[in-house]
Amino acid sequence: MKIALDVMGGDYAPVELLAGAIKWLQENEGQIVLVGDQEIINEELQNHSYNPNRLEIVHASQVIGMDESPAAALRKKKDASIVVASRLVKDGMADAVVSCGSTGAQMAAAIFILGRMEGIERPPIVAAIPGRGGKPTLLIDVGANVDCRPIQLLQFALLGQAYARGVMNLDNPRVGLLNNGEEEGKGNNLSIQTYELLSGQSGLNFIGNVEGRDLFSSRCDVIVCDGFTGNILLKTLEGMVFFLAAGVKEELGAIPATFTRLDYTQIGGAPLLGVNGISVVCHGSSKREAVCNGLNIAADSINNNIVDKQLQELSRLTP
Repeated sequence: MKIALDVMGGDYAPVELLAGAIKWLQENEGQIVLVGDQEIINEELQNHSYNPNRLEIVHASQVIGMDESPAAALRKKKDASIVVASRLVKDGMADAVVSCGSTGAQMAAAIFILGRMEGIERPPIVAAIPGRGGKPTLLIDVGANVDCRPIQLLQFALLGQAYARGVMNLDNPRVGLLNNGEEEGKGNNLSIQTYELLSGQSGLNFIGNVEGRDLFSSRCDVIVCDGFTGNILLKTLEGMVFFLAAGVKEELGAIPATFTRLDYTQIGGAPLLGVNGISVVCHGSSKREAVCNGLNIAADSINNNIVDKQLQELSRLTP
């Protein structure tokens, strides 16, 4: 197993990303390819003890910033770290790419370099939300696509079902559509039309509409929504967790372990599905713990052969 890590992307690059890579190597089998400025990487690696046989450096002279247009930057910066890392996966030199940089740039690199799977219009990002008893609920899409059509939400549902089967080992995952009510016919035009499409899929265990409160219940395994809604929901949860944790700590003097399960650093990252390769998107503010967990998600996706399982799921699509 070999994972390409874009060490130049993110708020704490490259120091925390390199520390996360070293931590992952200490706890797991496999190799990591560090993609970025070779001189900076070598200088920072002097602060660490590691096995050089399990660490490789591939030089990339450019970085795509958070404020740059992803498509334009991809055309101008052919030697950007996320471009080089994605190309390693495309060329079979790495099994997955992990980045904490621009999500838009990573998605563009995945689409134009790895390529979309046949039948996929818009690759979505899937995030695992911790639930009761340690059983997570998958939320898809959480930010890759802000404007969606019903057919795209159907594709998200199939990809989410494939991930639930392949990584979470669920035989028949339950899929719900995020809405403002449970009743059929609820919601905006997108929700109503998507409900009809999902209901017509014989290979999909669609249980109907679900509400925001069901995110933490055991009612559903995969919740489908557009990326605009999903990203707002995810960021709202992040803010709520920080607010409640600070309040509880102030009153009780300690933060219960339950709150740490909702900490994005413990989750690590979110895979970009629907592309011909494994690409894991990590939080821009990721430090070593989050980077290490993001690498774990990439490793799980590799071990569970998630690309082929997505293709199998898409072959079930009812015309």
